[in-house]
Amino acid sequence: MKKHLLILFLSLLTLVSCSDDNNQASGQKTGTLKGKVTTVNTHKPVGGALVFTFDDRNEIYFTRTNAMGEFEFRAPIGNRELHIQTGDGSNFRTKFDVAVEENQTQVLEEASLRLDQTARMAYVGGTYDNIEDIITDLGYTVEQLTFNQLNDYTIVSQYDIIFLNCGSIPSTQSISGHTNITNNLSQFVTNGGSLYASDWAVAYLVGGTNKTTQCDAAGGFIADATLCSINNGVMGTLNGFITNTVLANATGITTLDIDYDLGQWQKINSVDESFWEVLVRETGTNQPLMIRTNHYTNPTVVGDRVGNSENSDWVTICHYDAESDTYINITIETDEWPAHEAHGDSLGSCSGNNMSGTIYYTTFHNHANLDNGSQSILEHVILNL
Repeated sequence: MKKHLLILFLSLLTLVSCSDDNNQASGQKTGTLKGKVTTVNTHKPVGGALVFTFDDRNEIYFTRTNAMGEFEFRAPIGNRELHIQTGDGSNFRTKFDVAVEENQTQVLEEASLRLDQTARMAYVGGTYDNIEDIITDLGYTVEQLTFNQLNDYTIVSQYDIIFLNCGSIPSTQSISGHTNITNNLSQFVTNGGSLYASDWAVAYLVGGTNKTTQCDAAGGFIADATLCSINNGVMGTLNGFITNTVLANATGITTLDIDYDLGQWQKINSVDESFWEVLVRETGTNQPLMIRTNHYTNPTVVGDRVGNSENSDWVTICHYDAESDTYINITIETDEWPAHEAHGDSLGSCSGNNMSGTIYYTTFHNHANLDNGSQSILEHVILNL
């Protein structure tokens, strides 16, 4: 009987030692790191940022910042490299060395925790929207492209992220007549570039003229079966709710009023939710108001990775953490890949297509919603492309 009790006691002790927070590997001594992540110039708090480091066995220790950019987690003792990333880390990240002391809490200086822009970003100016204002308000740099420059893939491929404002397709043009532009955008996303489109700019994705007036419109590069958008929205205010937990935690809001300042905005009539993730819906009708996907790829145009040449020595991987049974997207230096490969990690995103970029589509204008929660949402979108 005593032997059985001893075995039970040792079993319980093992369970307790393995259940420590923030993925502490069994037997690993730790200390605590805490701080606040902010943007690089304007020092705005960055919610939802991934903060992580590794122990000597390449096991990850991680947490995410709250809506105020604050974090606190236990890390393995010794000289460690602390990483801070948003999205998959390919466009915004920073890292620095830190000495972790056993059972000690270290408050890190905010100056070390500012999120650097590693992406090269561009926007196409629009008649009805100005996402570039939010980007610069965060303290980051974005370059302007013209509609005609999208015809030149050598220009398009220099960027990591391209923002397509509502009204950026000239009223005298039709996107269905610019197959070269949509082919370039298809190749751009396939090879790692990310797109943001608002309202009428959905025409770049699914076709139409300078807007989309019907399902199955001519042009675009996204399959019509995955998304139907028609510009029959009515001016007014809609109450929305955030369906994505990470987005809600990062912004600190779950519901918001969205101002549709003009009529004829692009309503999402139908969406394939195995291809698109709905991030924001209208309360009551459940109508999608913001969606994203990283499932797009065109195998016929796979080629060199697009974007900032300074990122050429970095690679995005899917790291598996057995302790929490979690798959985590991170971006690491290429010379670190062999150790991660030995750990059992894989190249590319944990979900979606291997090396393709992300597409976000919002039905509303950012400039009409700068005084409510949607600005926080759009700031999160920018930092997570």
